[in-house]
Amino acid sequence: MRWTKFTIDTTEAAAELVSALLYDFDITNIEIEDNAAVTPLEGEDYEELVPDRGADDGSSKVIFYVEEGRDYGKLLEDIRFGLDNLKKTADIGAGTIDISSTDEKDWRDKWKEFFHTFTVGDYTIVPSWEEASSDNDPGHIIRMDPGITFGTGKHESTRMIIEQLPKYINGGERVLDLGTGSGILAMIALREGADDVSATDIDPATKDAVAENFERNDLPLDKMHLVIGDLASDKKVQEEVGSGYDVVCANILADIIIGMLPAIKNTIKPDGVLLTSGIIDFKEDEVKKSLYANGFKVYDIKKCGEWVSIAAKRIKE
Repeated sequence: MRWTKFTIDTTEAAAELVSALLYDFDITNIEIEDNAAVTPLEGEDYEELVPDRGADDGSSKVIFYVEEGRDYGKLLEDIRFGLDNLKKTADIGAGTIDISSTDEKDWRDKWKEFFHTFTVGDYTIVPSWEEASSDNDPGHIIRMDPGITFGTGKHESTRMIIEQLPKYINGGERVLDLGTGSGILAMIALREGADDVSATDIDPATKDAVAENFERNDLPLDKMHLVIGDLASDKKVQEEVGSGYDVVCANILADIIIGMLPAIKNTIKPDGVLLTSGIIDFKEDEVKKSLYANGFKVYDIKKCGEWVSIAAKRIKE
């Protein structure tokens, strides 16, 4: 039996949190490597037994192994989606996934083995190492590589919002993308005719990822107003984001959506549309209840695998 080794760069404080995420995907063969001091048992002297691992810098590596033959692409999209969302509520460090290599080029080369062109709704997502078919409408092609941190739209939760966005953008709308990551939803909103897009994310690496993807897709970066910070708790972020949005996307985990709803309500105009996703199925009722409590009316629910997407409108008061 052969196995492939994956390593997640994180922190000592978050190692257990990251491990718990892996358990959710039935990954149990997990190792944690760090430089934390080992506390000896009473009466035992470990000084000669414990190797010198260097100064403890607070970093940690969560290592897991997957039997070769498993669908790595789907698994890694799920894990990276989970890591992206953990970053919204906790400091997990870099949160990058390495496949038996620390070199980004090697990491990208590994992705080439299983990441290929795919279609989501009317859009075709094409990595740089493949060519789009001549049959594809150029206006519905998104060129994007799997990033070390951010995904590509392949995850079920992101797919559902990509499929729904064209229903709510007819031209000239203002769109807000919460937790934008790679910027894929913002790019599709602009392709559909949105006048401008604002977005938030707590990860500063978002700036470079968005800039790279906008350039790759010949989209004007000045149409994208990116704010780094937490909309739910940061008053400055709330002021900079503003209000009056026609469409708000929140492709974030359920508990985060629930916590953000009071702030989200202030950003969206009456009768504006809120597209939520990243909701695991057993959290559906909790999210719906919170939407109603915050002045939204649920009118459309989509499901894909164990994930749920809920569309709601802000009720006029």
